[in-house]
Amino acid sequence: MNKLRLSALLLIFTISATAQQKVWTLEECITYALENNIQIQQAEINQLVSAEDVKNSKYNLLPDLNGFASHTYNFGQTIDPFTNQFANSQVRSNSFSLSSNFTIFNGFRNINTIKRNEAQLEANKLDLEKIKNDVALNISNAYLAILFNKELLKNAQAQLQVTQTQVDRVSKQVAAGALAEGAKKDIEAQFATEELQLINAQNQLRLSQLNLSQILRLEDANEFEVLSPNLDTFQEVSELVSPGALYLTALELMPEIKSAEYGLYTSQKATEIARSAYYPVLTIGGSFGTGFSGANREIAGFTTFENVPTGERTLQTNDLVVQDVSVPTFRDKSFTDQVDENENYNVGFRLSIPIFNGLSARTSVQKAKLQARNAELNYENTKLQLRQNIESAHNDAVSALKRYKAAEKSVVALQTSFGYTQERFNVGLIDSFVFNTEKNRLNNAQSELLQAKYNYIFSTKVLDFYQGKAFSFNQN
Repeated sequence: MNKLRLSALLLIFTISATAQQKVWTLEECITYALENNIQIQQAEINQLVSAEDVKNSKYNLLPDLNGFASHTYNFGQTIDPFTNQFANSQVRSNSFSLSSNFTIFNGFRNINTIKRNEAQLEANKLDLEKIKNDVALNISNAYLAILFNKELLKNAQAQLQVTQTQVDRVSKQVAAGALAEGAKKDIEAQFATEELQLINAQNQLRLSQLNLSQILRLEDANEFEVLSPNLDTFQEVSELVSPGALYLTALELMPEIKSAEYGLYTSQKATEIARSAYYPVLTIGGSFGTGFSGANREIAGFTTFENVPTGERTLQTNDLVVQDVSVPTFRDKSFTDQVDENENYNVGFRLSIPIFNGLSARTSVQKAKLQARNAELNYENTKLQLRQNIESAHNDAVSALKRYKAAEKSVVALQTSFGYTQERFNVGLIDSFVFNTEKNRLNNAQSELLQAKYNYIFSTKVLDFYQGKAFSFNQN
């Protein structure tokens, strides 16, 4: 029965392992994550926004141009804007104009704004690189966790196979009367314990696969498998690069350092922008306009009235004096004529001198200085954090290597010891309790060796990362 259960467990694992449609390498996982990670996509959008800010700040150097048009009806007494006369009836008027202004000097605000926005764009690019590095680091860690759990699963399978052999042997001895029934119960209990350990190892492997697939944002995590590189013969680094040398290299390579530098430069330019409020602003502007008025009329002709009495009489005959009178007739002046006649132009300079603005300029400058100081502290803290991370990574690598060597010696010794224990158990010189105890010691030592091995591999990859090397498990 135990053999059937073991075969079923191994068969389930084999089927689940071979049912995968795609096997992912570490490089493929990192590439896929860089293309689909939400944080990276958001950082790319922020970079595009910063690029538009740079364009906008450069466009602000150009003069503006604005058009204006109006269509108005005036009722009641009003002064016509084009005839400059009173009108008492409904008057329609139209106005059209173009105006332009250009800033000649504003305390170098526009120039400093361009420099600040360009620096912010570079900082956003470096922030994007930092996020990509973090993603690659997380992917590598999750990838190694899968490899580690695979090794644990192999160990659990191997241990269960050994115990299955012992179960079969003890069962035959009990049946032959060579051993008591209790020996069979003991070894079967050990088999059940290791069977549970195998299931737990399978679950841990599945959880680690699920974790990496979720980081990659895969829709179907059930069809996910990673390629297991050959790490059995991994070479330990003969001599690790010192933390000081790593730090000097990382200062030149790590994007978070350069981003903090640009952040400091950005804050300095923001201070200069705030100081521009102390300076006068000189602008030049001009405009062109024309218009139409419904009250603007022109003489269309004359009407002559003959023999119109003047109200005077002749001296001799006392007859009324008459004369011919010509009366002008009017018509509305055409729209085209008025637009041509009403053209007007102007150009001028405007100088604005700040005298008192409620100390708002001073307050803005002080705030900008404080923000610049904060940016300087952030730059120093970023360098400090980098140095601490490198020192911790270096210490982790050294400790992991020592732990690995110690665990390796322990495994070699316990394998030899377990070999003797197994032989003594086979001939009945020791009971199953001693056998299981020694077997569990070996199993724990092998697990410890695996953990130290993968911790060391990951630690060395982190140190490689600080030297600008890509994440890879390819053997050199």
